[in-house]
Amino acid sequence: MGRRENVHLNSIELFSSLTDEELRVIDKRLVVKRFSKNEVILHEEDTHEYMYIILSGKVKVIQMTEDGKEILLAIHQAGELFGEMSLIDGKTSPATVVATEDCTVNIISKKEFYSSIHTQKKILDNLLQILCSRLRESWGTIQMLNLKNASERIKILFFMLSNKYGKTTAEGITLHIKLTHKDIAEMSGMTRETVTRVIDKWQKDGEINILSNKYIQVRWGLLTEGLKPFIQ
Repeated sequence: MGRRENVHLNSIELFSSLTDEELRVIDKRLVVKRFSKNEVILHEEDTHEYMYIILSGKVKVIQMTEDGKEILLAIHQAGELFGEMSLIDGKTSPATVVATEDCTVNIISKKEFYSSIHTQKKILDNLLQILCSRLRESWGTIQMLNLKNASERIKILFFMLSNKYGKTTAEGITLHIKLTHKDIAEMSGMTRETVTRVIDKWQKDGEINILSNKYIQVRWGLLTEGLKPFIQ
């Protein structure tokens, strides 16, 4: 499946609390695999026997509607994982995962996955934290999609992304994830034209700033004004 690579596993949330010796044990259970841009990594409704940990690149998690429309559920980048749900409950994959860039991932088999969480309580604790975080994200997404106002939808989306990718700066919060207007539209359930109109207005008003690396810097107040019922 590919040669092994030296990676810093302690930068991955699932393994972040392990000692160097514990990380070496985990590293022996991992296999490196590469995927090309636009390659499907997991198909919706497939059963699989692996969990995937992204070392480099980025993937999107999508579902297709009956009329062929693509719904963007999530974006995962280096340091994040996916595929753990099927290993835990034994059911099929709930969505399709596609590489949006050339990706290098570590994969761990179901057998090695269970061996790891049964012998390392710290991994199990970290996994529970990750799953709770994803559940809260799902609640936030439901709240967002129930709103009719475009600006409020994008505010909530940015707020949720700030919890995961936000870095505090003097000017506000920088979202350390590259998002196109198309990505934002698909994640918020709106048209790209509507998103562009809102983003352009916010840039003009100084509410957000698009940095040279394409990260979005958001003014503090934008993430809290009018959102109190949704961010308790």
